[in-house]
Amino acid sequence: MRKIVHRHLGKVVAGAAVAVAGTAVMVGITLPGSAGADESSGGLRGGSQAAQQAGQGQGQTAVEPGVVERAPAEGDKGTGRDPLTDDETKRVEQIALNRQLFTSGKNVEGQRGPQRIGVDLADPEESELDDPNAPRRADVTFYDYKDDTLVTKTVDLGSGKVERTDTQHGVQPPISRDEMVEAAKLLIADPLGAGLRADYKDATGKELTSPDQLTLNSMVYRATSGAQPVLLAKCGEHRCVRLFPKVRNGSWIDARQLVIDLSARKVGKLG
Repeated sequence: MRKIVHRHLGKVVAGAAVAVAGTAVMVGITLPGSAGADESSGGLRGGSQAAQQAGQGQGQTAVEPGVVERAPAEGDKGTGRDPLTDDETKRVEQIALNRQLFTSGKNVEGQRGPQRIGVDLADPEESELDDPNAPRRADVTFYDYKDDTLVTKTVDLGSGKVERTDTQHGVQPPISRDEMVEAAKLLIADPLGAGLRADYKDATGKELTSPDQLTLNSMVYRATSGAQPVLLAKCGEHRCVRLFPKVRNGSWIDARQLVIDLSARKVGKLG
């Protein structure tokens, strides 16, 4: 594969970490080399999930009626501080997503229901640190794009009940895979994505039309007073992301100057 020329987004970073400068906040991501990008925990291989999301139109307004599924049977269970099993993860997510949250929330695509961010084993209470029979809990985190709210529900795995709900504004956890796909879709379709599309074509000879053609890493972007265009001034309050796209089995493309505001569904360029 021939090298990408410097006339589009600037340069291609091949097999090396991208140095990040400016006002962005790194959230636990290390860019892998070109050979191992697909093995990174923050990476995203193009696949059926990405292709499915990429195929959904940006301008959708109609939302199909949805229902909240009843929580499944307990299934395979862990003990103590064991990692959550797949069955536990599925069960607590469905317990946490009650009908009110589902019907009032909005995900990254603007559809009904908040955006799932993650499910993690919760830390024990201070009084339970030495208790081998302490309750086993999970923290289920959603981002509600309706009002840019981070919602965390703590579920007792034994009783299946939500013990507490924490709602925060201005808190930005790492970007989920679904959000990366949506950010890439917005960038590809935007006029500011012309350089990305051109660099991809230089590298592959093909048109870039959907996120499943790329391997993606990402980081949250937060605005700093006076350090970015007005379009991106709400980043931090809004959910904004910088993408680090990579030609699948190829080179990194430098898109660090571009920021996608997922809340506003707009793309901005840093000076």
